[in-house]
Amino acid sequence: MATKLDKELKREIDIKGTAYMVTFSPTGIKLVEKGRRNGSTYTWEQILRGDVTVGGELKQSLE
Repeated sequence: MATKLDKELKREIDIKGTAYMVTFSPTGIKLVEKGRRNGSTYTWEQILRGDVTVGGELKQSLE
């Protein structure tokens, strides 16, 4: 049985030596470089649609 996502879940990941905070919430995902306030936010609908801009924005945020 899976656990419902009913509140934010934060995890730190390391991508090419840079720390990022990933926040999973009932509305979507947010990716922010650790120590910063602004980052990229994606709704679950954008992700499920395979929105082309999501991939481009994610790539830009990682570079």
